[in-house]
Amino acid sequence: MKNNLAERRLERDWTQADLAKALGVSRQTVISIERERFDPSLPLAFLIAQTFSCAIEDIFMAGEAA
Repeated sequence: MKNNLAERRLERDWTQADLAKALGVSRQTVISIERERFDPSLPLAFLIAQTFSCAIEDIFMAGEAA
C-alpha cells in the first residue's frame, strides 16, 4: 500500500527507531511499511494516524488500479 510515512517521520526529525518505539513495533516493521513491503494491521494503521494527528487516509493510499 502506498504511503507517505517516511516523509511524515522526517518532518518530525524522527529516526525509524524513534517511530518504532512510539508505535511499539520493531524498526524492521517501520522499514517494511515505508518500503511498501508490508501493510499494517488496521489497529496499527490507526495508531500511526493517531501518532501523526491525522486520518489514516492522509498516510495510506490505495495503489493504482492494474
